[in-house]
Amino acid sequence: MNKSSVFSKIKGINSLFALLFVFILVGITSLTLPATAAPSGNNSVLVSLVSPSSTKPAILDPTFDRTKVNLGITPTGWSNSDDLSIDLTPPIPFQQILSETALSGFQGSQMSPKYPKDMKVLKKELELRHLRISEPWVGTLFTEKGKEDETFKEFDTQVAFMKEMNGKNIVVAELGGAVHQKKNVDPLVNRPHFSDKQWSDLVNGLNRLGLIAKENGMQLVYHPHIGTGVENSADIDRLMNGTNSENVKLLLDTGHLYYAGVDPLTVTKKYADRIKHVHLKNIRQPALDESIKTGRSFLDSIREGIFTVPGDAAGAIDFQPILQELAKANYEGWLMVEAEQDPNKAEPLTYALLARNYLRKVTSL
Repeated sequence: MNKSSVFSKIKGINSLFALLFVFILVGITSLTLPATAAPSGNNSVLVSLVSPSSTKPAILDPTFDRTKVNLGITPTGWSNSDDLSIDLTPPIPFQQILSETALSGFQGSQMSPKYPKDMKVLKKELELRHLRISEPWVGTLFTEKGKEDETFKEFDTQVAFMKEMNGKNIVVAELGGAVHQKKNVDPLVNRPHFSDKQWSDLVNGLNRLGLIAKENGMQLVYHPHIGTGVENSADIDRLMNGTNSENVKLLLDTGHLYYAGVDPLTVTKKYADRIKHVHLKNIRQPALDESIKTGRSFLDSIREGIFTVPGDAAGAIDFQPILQELAKANYEGWLMVEAEQDPNKAEPLTYALLARNYLRKVTSL
């Protein structure tokens, strides 16, 4: 073989390698990764491990001010606060809940019985993941005789806690006569109905708590809840009309309203100026229908999958118009995804990512 022939073959091989290198380079730069680092608030975290859906929800116009709205998720998809037996075996550790909350791209979490009681430990775990506590829960007992002092003591405890957490909202719900934690009890049929005296005690008590909250730089938000004496539209109207509009605000929980036969969009439009905290909870209609038909308890309904997250195609609630009304009202504060689910049937991280992906598409947050 002569020299010119050898050089010709070498030149051909080099050209082939060069072409192959170009193809590899183009392929790498055009890959769509299953997860990408994208900003969420001031943090850069993994915000989507879920493939986008084929149908795109309408984007809000106007949307929220990203400097004044925070996205969070409650721990109830991992572990239920009303029934701690709704969990995996062995139980999901609190570190996993916080880590998967951050991994999903959320900025905060509701307080949970699972989280450390030691403030130094809790703060360390939160700071490690760039998370905050959005709210505690206070069950008031103004409609039960002799329980007023107990209510004020617990409220003061939670105000002090939120000061430690640099938070603002204190979520309350009247639990006098509540049946949502009772087994084999239909929460819609057997929920309490307050007398005029009980209503007077409740609104007066809430006005006092609202003033305490305001004096401490906090904000009281009332949570209408299934199986309690404040559940439907008439209850909400009576509560809002009887309380001080400056000190007692409303928590919009879309799932509890829908469960009670109330249109969440109607409540949003009516009380947009008093809604200062939001739980975005979805409902699976077949599970709701079966719960109503059979008188299923609240906790058994959770086990049977009555709740799910925004963005789940199996959910009955259209969140876009609700979020649009809030954005139009210049809502400021937390938008908290909440779906009490059995982690044995609904993998928590999957649903957290599904909800975060949906909210990103709709709100651009």
